[in-house]
Amino acid sequence: MKHRSPALTSLLCLVLLSCSRDPETVASAQPGPANPSTANEINWDSWGVARISAPDDQAFFFADGWAQMRAHGNTILKLYGKSRGRAAEYWGESYLASDSLVHRLGHPEFSDTLWKLQAPESHSMYQAFVAGMNAYARAYPGAIEAENRHVLPIEPRDVNLHVLFVTNMRFLAGRELQLGQSWSQKGSNAIAIGPARSSSTHALLLQNPHLPWADEFLWFEKHLLADNRNIYGVSLVGMPGFNIAFNEHLGWTHTVNTIDTADLYELELSGNNYLFDGKPVPFREARLSLKVKRENGDMESRALLVRSSIHGPVIAETNEKALALRIAGKSAIDFHQQFWRMANARSFSEFESALKMGQLPFFNVIYADREDNIFYLSNGHVPRRPHGDWAYWQGTVAGGNSANLWYEHHAYDELPRLLNPASGWLQNANDPPWTSTIPMKLDSADFPPYMSPRGMALRPQRAAQMIVADASISFEELVAIKHDTRMALADRLLDDLQLAVAEYGDGPAVEAMQVLEAWDRQADNDSRGAVLFLHWALNAIRGGPGIFSSPWDPELPLSTPDGLADPQGQAQHLSSVAQDLKARFGRLDIPWGEYNRIEHGDISLPANGAIGQLGVFRVAAARPTRGDRQAVTGGDSWVAIIEFGDPIHAEVLLSYGNSSESGSPHNGDQLKLFSAKKLRRALFTQSQVATGVSWTEKRQGAGFVRVPD
Repeated sequence: MKHRSPALTSLLCLVLLSCSRDPETVASAQPGPANPSTANEINWDSWGVARISAPDDQAFFFADGWAQMRAHGNTILKLYGKSRGRAAEYWGESYLASDSLVHRLGHPEFSDTLWKLQAPESHSMYQAFVAGMNAYARAYPGAIEAENRHVLPIEPRDVNLHVLFVTNMRFLAGRELQLGQSWSQKGSNAIAIGPARSSSTHALLLQNPHLPWADEFLWFEKHLLADNRNIYGVSLVGMPGFNIAFNEHLGWTHTVNTIDTADLYELELSGNNYLFDGKPVPFREARLSLKVKRENGDMESRALLVRSSIHGPVIAETNEKALALRIAGKSAIDFHQQFWRMANARSFSEFESALKMGQLPFFNVIYADREDNIFYLSNGHVPRRPHGDWAYWQGTVAGGNSANLWYEHHAYDELPRLLNPASGWLQNANDPPWTSTIPMKLDSADFPPYMSPRGMALRPQRAAQMIVADASISFEELVAIKHDTRMALADRLLDDLQLAVAEYGDGPAVEAMQVLEAWDRQADNDSRGAVLFLHWALNAIRGGPGIFSSPWDPELPLSTPDGLADPQGQAQHLSSVAQDLKARFGRLDIPWGEYNRIEHGDISLPANGAIGQLGVFRVAAARPTRGDRQAVTGGDSWVAIIEFGDPIHAEVLLSYGNSSESGSPHNGDQLKLFSAKKLRRALFTQSQVATGVSWTEKRQGAGFVRVPD
C-alpha cells in the first residue's frame, strides 16, 4: 500500500502544473462547490473524500477515474497488472503463479467476449473511467512509481479483467482455488431496522463489509452531486461507480453469502484424454508463453499449457487425475451497469428492477428506504444442480458422470428474499438466509437442499440478540451495536469452564479463571482477560462444533450451541495457555489494546474488536507481529449508518483512510477514529458539503486543474 515517487526534474515542473506530488495537503480557501447542475469539478474534503459535481454520467466516471488515481494510482496499476496476467512481466517471478491462473481461467479471452456482449452504456462508462485515470497519469507522472509505468496506458478491457480477477479468484471460486487471505477477514455485517422498531420511525441501515485492508479489497469513498442526484458510498478500488451506497431515497449494502457458486470436478485421465460417461474425451488445449522479468531486468519466456474440459479449466493435474473448475456467473455481463442502476434508483420497485438484471453473481443484499421498506435478498448465481444437498457439493465432485454437470443458475424469483418482515428488522453476518430475522420467516424446506446450509454462527447470533433486546432502536443505539465487542463465545462457555476448573483445575488454571471471572467479556482497548480467553478459545475454534456439549438447535437459534463437551480437557488446556502467557508476558491480565494493535507506517494504536469466530460483532482480524503482539490486517473496513429521515442523517468511517499513496495525508488518517470507536458525520446535503471543502479541482481541457488557494 505504500509507494515512493521519484521527483520530476525542475524543467518538467515548469512545463506541468504542480507535477511532483500534487499538494493536496494545502487547504483551499474556496467557499464550497458550485451549482451541481452546471459544475464539473471535484471538491476534496479534509478526509480525502472526492465530492464530484458532474453534468452527466460520462463526466462523473471521468472524474471518478481521475480521483481514484489520485488516491490509489499505484495500487490500481498493480491490480490491473495482476488482472492482465502480466504481473511477472512487470515485477518478476513471484507473480508467475497468479499470472498462470489468470490464463488458465481464460480471463483475457473472456474479457474480449464480455466487451462484445456488453451494453453501450457499459462501454461509455468504462471508456470515460479509463480516460480519467490515464489523464491523471499524464498530468502527474511523478505520482506514478517507475516500476508501475509499464502498465500505462490503461484500457477499457482492464476494467473487465479486474472484475473477473476479483469476482472469480477472490469470491466466486475463492474457496475452491484456496486463494486470498483468511475468510475471517472476508465477511460482513448488515442490519436494516424498519420504522416499527426505530425510535424515530425512520428506517435505519448499517453498511459494514469486512475485508482485508489491502490490494483489491480496498474501498474508495466518493460522493456524486448532480442536478437531481445525490449518491454517497464506496467502490472497490479500480471499479467505477458505487458498489455500496445510499442516496436521498434508499440505500443498500452487501455481505458475503453462504452460496456455492463453483465446483471442483475430479477427472480420471486416459492417456491425454479424460473419461466422461466412460468414454475418452480430448482436452481443449492452448500453449502460451508468459514473460517473466528477471532480477537483472532481462526477460525470459515460460511455457504454459492451458487445458480445459467440458466442466471448465483444469487447475491441477497428476498422472492419473485432473481437477477442473466450473464457475457460475458467466452471464454477469453488465456488472457495473446493475450497480449504477441500483445507485440511481428512487424507489423499491426501481431498485428491485435493477436487481432482476441478475448481473451480480454473488453477495447478499440488505436494503432500506425512506418509504418504510426493508428488504433482504440472498443474491447470486446459484447453479441449478441436478441433485444433492449442500454437503454433497462442498468437496470434489465426480467429473466423469454427466449427471453431476450443471448448466444454468436459479432465477431471481427462486432465490430466498424477505420484504418487511413482521419482526421489523433484518440482519446478516454471513449466516444463511434462514436466520435473516427471528422468528425465522424463510424456510430452507421451500428451497433446493443445496441452496444454503442451516445454522447460525455466534456473530450473527450476537447481532440478533442485541436487536431483539431493544424494542425501539435509535441512531445512537445502532452505532453502539455496531461497535459492540462482547464475545458471545465467552457467554456460552465461561460458566461451564468455571465449573470445570473448580473440579479439575490446577494452580495456573485457577489463577487464569480468576482473571476470566473479573473480565468484562469485551474486546475493548482496556479489557483485561480478552487475551487469555482468545488463546484458550483458539483451541475451541479449531475444534469446531464438537467443542460444545449441545449443538445448534433451530428451535433455540440464539442460545445454542452451548456447554463444554470436554470439561477436564479444557481445564487442562486453560492451565497450559496460562503458563505460556505468563512466560511470555509476565502476567495474565494483559490489556487487549496492548496486545491487539494497529500498526500502519508510523502509526501505532490500540485496536478494539476481534475475530468473528469469537462471536464479536466488531470484527478486527489480526496477524502475529513483533514482540508477541498481533496487528489488525482486516475486518471492519467501510462503516456507514444511515437514518432515512428528512434530511438523511449518516455517519461513516473508512478505517484505513481514503488513500493508499505513501505521500497522502489520508493514508491511515482515520485509524485513530477506529481505535476510539468513533465515526465521522457524512457530509451529504449541499449545505453540509459546502462547509467541508478543503480544496477544489475544476475540469479544464484534458483533465482537472486545481483552483488556486
